[in-house]
Amino acid sequence: MTRWGALLVNLGTPDAPTTGAVRRYLREFLGDPRVIDLPAPLRLLLLHLVILPLRPRASAAAYRTIWGERGSPLLYHSLDLTELVRARLGPDVPVELGMRYGRPSLAGALERLRAAGAEEVVVLPLYPQYAASSTASSLAEAFRAAASTWDVPALRAVPAFHADPGFLAAWEAVARPALEAARAERVVFSFHGLPERQIRKSDPTGAHCLASAGCCDALGAANRRCYRAQSYATARDLAARLGLAPGGWEVAFQSRLGRTPWIRPYTDVRARELAAAGVKRLAVLCPAFVADCLETVEEIGGRLREDFLAHGGEELVLVPSLNAHPAWADAVAALLRAHAPPHAGPT
Repeated sequence: MTRWGALLVNLGTPDAPTTGAVRRYLREFLGDPRVIDLPAPLRLLLLHLVILPLRPRASAAAYRTIWGERGSPLLYHSLDLTELVRARLGPDVPVELGMRYGRPSLAGALERLRAAGAEEVVVLPLYPQYAASSTASSLAEAFRAAASTWDVPALRAVPAFHADPGFLAAWEAVARPALEAARAERVVFSFHGLPERQIRKSDPTGAHCLASAGCCDALGAANRRCYRAQSYATARDLAARLGLAPGGWEVAFQSRLGRTPWIRPYTDVRARELAAAGVKRLAVLCPAFVADCLETVEEIGGRLREDFLAHGGEELVLVPSLNAHPAWADAVAALLRAHAPPHAGPT
């Protein structure tokens, strides 16, 4: 019977909320050709002449607003989740956390799994919706790190889980009480944005994605790997589970960078429009993130809330992410079991 282990992968975070630490993190993150998918000379010019000289100081200040005694929320929520998943899978299945950028590294996590006796590793990228800049980049790095060892372990990848019943049930468990307390007039499902060109790259037909207003109304062969279509699918499923009325919720995309077109509608623009239209109480869920981080706590719960209030709104409530909620730990353990080697023992 083969012993297997599990590797949970999240994006990463700076080691500290300082300009130097943020610069090191952004150099690794935005230097990834799957994140800024421009020709290498243009990517390097943008990174070293525009982003790294200007952005780290402001980003470090933003990180300081969310940094706690345990450090970055993304890191400690991910570590807490890892501990809960270990408890659910039992002592025979080692579980480690690795970050695509920063620490703990993927190479270090794989080495700890090897030392624990894992001959096969189930890799779970903690991104519900597939994107080349997150899911594919993390898997490519995990396989690269594994290939650099003398005895290469067998890796089994868990695909995007945007429609997984356990994932959706966990969000329902977190969001229902928060929405009841918020008494919101409108709910926005805010997903991380992507450049439109990256969406089109995942369209095997070259003619479906972003070609019509209804291109994401259903998932099919043409858009099954489309991040935007999977985001809309997640929102529809959650709206149904939460009993949200038609017209009482919508989808938007946040965190755009640069001047190239990103997928629409934009979260910040929609928040201002809703405030101008008379919406006073707004609730925002971020189902592209499974742990609270800079993009949820500071961008949505901080800056977007201030912007909404400045344009006439009265309250914007950020619904917490899944973090280390027990229902989410149950869902992660179930996903890992479902993709465990068939010849592995029960857990």
